[in-house]
Amino acid sequence: MRKTLDQLISWTGLILAVVLLAAGGLLMYASNFVHQNVESQLSQQRITMPAADRLETQAQKDALLQYAGQQMTTGDQAKAFADQYILVHMNASSDGRTYEEVSGEYMKMAKDPSANADEVKALGDLRQSLFMGNALRGMLLNAYAFGTMGTIAFIAGIGAFIASGVLLVLSFFGFRHAKRVNDFVPKDIVSGTPATV
Repeated sequence: MRKTLDQLISWTGLILAVVLLAAGGLLMYASNFVHQNVESQLSQQRITMPAADRLETQAQKDALLQYAGQQMTTGDQAKAFADQYILVHMNASSDGRTYEEVSGEYMKMAKDPSANADEVKALGDLRQSLFMGNALRGMLLNAYAFGTMGTIAFIAGIGAFIASGVLLVLSFFGFRHAKRVNDFVPKDIVSGTPATV
């Protein structure tokens, strides 16, 4: 009975080890695929991270100084650029108003026949700039999200490989133990012969 149980547990561990090994391989492939695509797509945009002398606030320096002058190729760079460069300039140009707020003001002003034409045009230009800034930020933050998923897949792949290795070792010891164990057959205490149930 003990030998059979050892073998059953060992086979289960071996099967799980193979499944985890395959899962680890797939996770590594996914991680590599995601990172290559993020790098390829960002490289095609030819965005150069701002130089150190273009960083105005301490928050910008903290987020962007490490990438100063580099070509954008990673999701982390994309997030830093989107949040600490594009958004900062958008907020500065709109006095902290969002695209939705500026667009509402523009629509209202454009319908007002007594509105100053230059002010309407300036607000329309600001509205367009905010729209383009939001679109670019959205694309960059998507690149960051996919890059993060690639990193998570990499970590999960390493975890799967480690778990697979542990299960392989435990299965090996389980099979080894099963070879050494004889099935216990209860004997009749008086006669010494195998007991019958």
